[in-house]
Amino acid sequence: MVVAIMDKKSQLLDLKKRMQDDVKLPLRHGATQLVFGEGNANTDVYFLGEAPGYFEDKQGRPFVGLAGQLLDKLIESIGLVRKDVYISNVIRFRPPGNRDPEPDELGAFAPYVDEEIKIIEPKVIVTLGRFSMNKFLPDARISAVHGKKFVVEFNGKKQIVLPMYHPAAALRNGAIMNLLKEDFQIIKLALAGDIAESGAPKSGNNSQLSLV
Repeated sequence: MVVAIMDKKSQLLDLKKRMQDDVKLPLRHGATQLVFGEGNANTDVYFLGEAPGYFEDKQGRPFVGLAGQLLDKLIESIGLVRKDVYISNVIRFRPPGNRDPEPDELGAFAPYVDEEIKIIEPKVIVTLGRFSMNKFLPDARISAVHGKKFVVEFNGKKQIVLPMYHPAAALRNGAIMNLLKEDFQIIKLALAGDIAESGAPKSGNNSQLSLV
């Protein structure tokens, strides 16, 4: 098992170097540095957000601002800590003024994101926000699908995807904050195999959907 973990770490380091060397990647010139994913390379839970913000751009780490602090608390609410999971983004350089990513930018980073997921082989992918959600569920609206379980074909296999609101949206809206707290509990059900596709829990598990 230790050999497998080290092998994954080596593959991720190689992937990071190739991204740093890829001069064709967009947004590079307006950013301070590449913000690669971080965390447990052998995790079951992979969080995929949108793009680096101001603090992420300065520190070179994903989710370290206010939204990241909230994410850490949400992870702890399901009995894990940040080092237990892997956290990344669909865009790896900060967009100017934190604007939304553009389609060509998402497309340029997509092969690297796909490879990162293939290396880690998570049991569950938790998408944070609509841009990462649309990678797997291109026609979905986050207001309709958040907190539900979907099984999609990805990297040649069945992949569990749990779409959720972005923590930054929760910081701006108390109602979304409450939804996000509830939705996070579904991660535990998905890991345990206790939630059916499309978000319907198996019998006897409804009580697990809210924070204790």
